[in-house]
Amino acid sequence: MATLTLLQAINDGLRTAMRDDPSVLVFGEDVGKKGGVFLATENLQKEFGAKRCFDTPLSEDGIVGAAIGMAMNGLKPVAEIQFQDFIFPAFDQIVSEAAKLRYRSGGQYTAPLVIRTPYGGGIRGGLYHSQSGEAYFCHTPGLKVVVPSTPHDAKGLLLASIADPDPVLFLEPKALYRSVKGEVPEGSYRVELSTLREARAGKDVTVFCYGAMVPVSLKAAEESLASGIDVRVVDLRTLLPLDEEGVLEHARSTGRVVVVHEAPRFCGFGAEISALIAEHAIEYMEAPVVRVTGFDTPFPNTLEHHYLPDHRRVLDAIERVAHF
Repeated sequence: MATLTLLQAINDGLRTAMRDDPSVLVFGEDVGKKGGVFLATENLQKEFGAKRCFDTPLSEDGIVGAAIGMAMNGLKPVAEIQFQDFIFPAFDQIVSEAAKLRYRSGGQYTAPLVIRTPYGGGIRGGLYHSQSGEAYFCHTPGLKVVVPSTPHDAKGLLLASIADPDPVLFLEPKALYRSVKGEVPEGSYRVELSTLREARAGKDVTVFCYGAMVPVSLKAAEESLASGIDVRVVDLRTLLPLDEEGVLEHARSTGRVVVVHEAPRFCGFGAEISALIAEHAIEYMEAPVVRVTGFDTPFPNTLEHHYLPDHRRVLDAIERVAHF
């Protein structure tokens, strides 16, 4: 197996899907000859031609609207929104059209499309290039929301998303694009959607996280051993549909839970995890669920390192629930 970065794994996944299925198309702003702003689509146009990998106008609603039309007519579009921050002009197309197509047509039509977009902080991009908007879309039945954290999962989840019969929002943690490496199988394979992953075994505290917060949580878990706390780290991978039984199983096992994400705290995805545990596993809990999140402010520029949760904030939360 090759050792790839997360970015290389995504590129490999796109190339694999396009080789296996001529109905797969890749398009978005600067994804063609340039290969995308982060080079996720590098050399795809060279191999597959400008009819299957092409640039679009700077129009997010046009990109997603075209993808819906293609998907309804037998193609498998993979549309890129250059930064997740720019996805909101296409919000209506995603939540009012793509997500509802199967329901409103009584199952006659659906929208098998993937919308790829880098999200989150880590590159000092300021308030217009660093947001984490997953919670907006997790509130929408009919969508799937996927967030990889390892190269292996990035490729496998992407291939599973392209094969899925419904629309998938594929959020790529740009902070991890080149900072993580891992073994990635050659050829086609899939990581099943709606399945979480135990990234680290532990018996005292469970930390639920996803995306760029997985390595942060793993570092905090390693340091917690010095205090005698054995921490389990669970990578959610798919936020919608969530593996609810998996979450409850891990929560019941340790009775102490921390949830970590870089989006703002209020109405963030961590609130859903907290509510799920409160409703279905409260009798197993030895401490309140603690959330470690971004702050309820616009994403800062010079103070990014204060805004983003780091291993020290996660470690503090672990110690609080362990000693409650």
